[in-house]
Amino acid sequence: MTRTHERIVQIIAVLCIAIGVSLWLTTAFRENILFFVMPSELIKLPSTHPTKTGKRFRLGGLVAKHSIKKNGIDIIFALTDEHKGICSVHYRGIPPELFKESQGMVAEGFLNNNIFEAERLLAKHDERYMPKEIEKRLKKDKLWRK
Repeated sequence: MTRTHERIVQIIAVLCIAIGVSLWLTTAFRENILFFVMPSELIKLPSTHPTKTGKRFRLGGLVAKHSIKKNGIDIIFALTDEHKGICSVHYRGIPPELFKESQGMVAEGFLNNNIFEAERLLAKHDERYMPKEIEKRLKKDKLWRK
């Protein structure tokens, strides 16, 4: 084999390895990417959307007033974006210390029979903090209050 052929084989081998690594990374990242939706958006999404077919995603909004019901370690509450959207959330476990009504909350989990089954809750940690995704959506919908 000539030197030119050897170089071509080396280049093809490197390209194959690079393509393989790229595909592997893309697949790994795709599995870990979570959609983020607000309750009013969730209602509008088609039934074929990944959030409605059992895939994990994040649901963000404010904990609706007078919606928290505790039964042992089970907690059921409503998340709202105060824009005609409200979603019932079920969480089993100890909630974050700052979990309370009218506070910003992001729940991570999946939809099951129109109830969001939260596996993890993320609550705001001081009076000024609001998850960026929720803040952007509230500002967009002109519902943002400082």
